[in-house]
Amino acid sequence: MKVTIMQPAYLPWLGFFDRIEASDLFISLDNVLLDTSSKTRFTNRNKIRLKNSSTWLTLPMKTKGLFGEVHIKDIQLVEDKWNTKHWKSIQNSYRKAPFFDKYAPFLDTLYSKKWQSMQELIDELTTYFLQELKITTPVIKSSELQIDASKDDLILELCQSQNATEYYSGVFGREYLDTEKFQKEGIEVFFHEYKHPDYTQLYDGFEPYMSILDLLFNHGEDSLEIIKQGRNFVK
Repeated sequence: MKVTIMQPAYLPWLGFFDRIEASDLFISLDNVLLDTSSKTRFTNRNKIRLKNSSTWLTLPMKTKGLFGEVHIKDIQLVEDKWNTKHWKSIQNSYRKAPFFDKYAPFLDTLYSKKWQSMQELIDELTTYFLQELKITTPVIKSSELQIDASKDDLILELCQSQNATEYYSGVFGREYLDTEKFQKEGIEVFFHEYKHPDYTQLYDGFEPYMSILDLLFNHGEDSLEIIKQGRNFVK
């Protein structure tokens, strides 16, 4: 049983989907606190390509006075025009892309809604992307498993609850995971050192680490095979 555990993410990058596709189960880590100081935070933001650079699309969260106290699953969104702005930015960047028309109707409907729960928005997007990529890995939420632990103990107990024999971690897991602890419990830890593949983008040059939208708009049904080109797991 190969398990990966990641925090939910808004418009995730390619490596997010590669880890899910390589796994037998994806646990969405939704009952942890959001660390806004992390430079690797993608829970509420990601990048899309512009003609000469890239730009962030960031969800505005109602977190004033709540940092360190609110779990990801409970975060509410600020009620402004962020949805209209995000959709206009996506349209301006990609309307001439080869497969824009394939995905535009879903996104137009999604960004027409008024979203209060960040988790509900991310869930709908992630479900859609997995379907379009034809990734069939089951998804469950950590909040459903009712495990009271923290840090690497939380990861270990989540893995144990699903009878994991292998755990697929991101590279930053090296900073906090006690791999010997996992090995003693019969779980091998592998780190996902994703080697970002190049692919043809709408604009000249290549900008890596864009949202999955960039790949889908440019390559459509070929996207999963491109994603898998970067797969690299090491102990």
